[in-house]
Amino acid sequence: MELAMGVPSQPALTPKVNPALVLFALAVGAFAIGTTEFASMSLLPFFARDLGIDAPTAGHAISAYALGVVAGAPVIAAFGARLPRRSLLIGLMAMFALANGLSALSPGYHWLLLFRFLSGVPHGAYFGVAALVAANLVPTEKRTLAIAKVMSGLTVATVIGVPVANWMGQVLGWRSGFFVVAALAVATMTLVALYAPRDAGDPKASPMRELTALGKSQVWLTLLTGAVGFGGMFAVYTYVASTMIDVTHVSETYVPLILIIFGIGLTLGNLAAAWAADRAQGPTVIGVLLWSAVALALFPLMAGNIWTLSLNIFLIGMGGGLGTPLQARLMDVAGEAQTLAAALHHCAFNMANALGPWLGGLSIAAGYGLVSTGWIGSALALGGLAIFLVALALGRRQTAASLAPAE
Repeated sequence: MELAMGVPSQPALTPKVNPALVLFALAVGAFAIGTTEFASMSLLPFFARDLGIDAPTAGHAISAYALGVVAGAPVIAAFGARLPRRSLLIGLMAMFALANGLSALSPGYHWLLLFRFLSGVPHGAYFGVAALVAANLVPTEKRTLAIAKVMSGLTVATVIGVPVANWMGQVLGWRSGFFVVAALAVATMTLVALYAPRDAGDPKASPMRELTALGKSQVWLTLLTGAVGFGGMFAVYTYVASTMIDVTHVSETYVPLILIIFGIGLTLGNLAAAWAADRAQGPTVIGVLLWSAVALALFPLMAGNIWTLSLNIFLIGMGGGLGTPLQARLMDVAGEAQTLAAALHHCAFNMANALGPWLGGLSIAAGYGLVSTGWIGSALALGGLAIFLVALALGRRQTAASLAPAE
């Protein structure tokens, strides 16, 4: 039996499961992941200085984490789909805790690259499995909002976790931020063990069944929408601390405040887009991508003043609401390959995390300045929009073909 919208049902939850506590436990894991993912960007000037490298080179550590997500998500999802989701979530957090602890102990730049790569490996699979657990806790018409509540852990991390990690990086050194993330991962393991539903896994799952997702054009187009369209936000966010210091000419003590403003925008955008997507999924995705394109294009014009920069960073953060509508869309188009598709969603978004900083770094290195990341970001958002419009057009054509009477 399957739930509507393509989400396979799971074994019945144990009677004592409290959906609110389950969502909270999963959100703590998202908080840990969000803290390390975004704090790495805000700590970039500090570990670059400590390790004796320039900002574009330090940006490779961000890309290494993202590439770890890309490498780990499909493998873990394909081979772990049969496992009980509760056990899989605990195991993924254990690996995450260890890799972040090792990141804090990195003796040099190349070791940091390796440990950031390993930190990213469980990221996509954790979010993918957590999203499926959340979607099965609520009626189908509320599933995007349930996923958004899990993802709110990541967005709240940008309001609380990242600024705190940035402050700790300034006061105690950048390594302290990774130690905090390792501790949060251990806390997540405990909460998931206490509150997540105990399921027996899916005995029918197999790597081959999960790989069927790769044969669906709508899956690929949805993933590409996220990989390209979301890259714009990362192009700007990765270098925002450096921009504030070198372009806005404010003290680095203002960086945590700007990160909080970004996080508030991201949190509000996430919840608003989820609410809208449960009512009109396609138009919501189009609207968020257009919003991002405009907000990012304004970045070069607003980066010179702390007040206008603050407003612009808030608007860019609102564009981060793209994630949950695309996650729900993947559930619609993936068929039975739900675990792999859900994990690949976060793989795609971390491709964006690699693509945006890389293109932004190229623009900076070419002499166009730190603010040029805004133009790069806007172009990426428009590219994602173009891909999504192709997906919608192809989907309508496929639907019409399936309904046409056979000759």
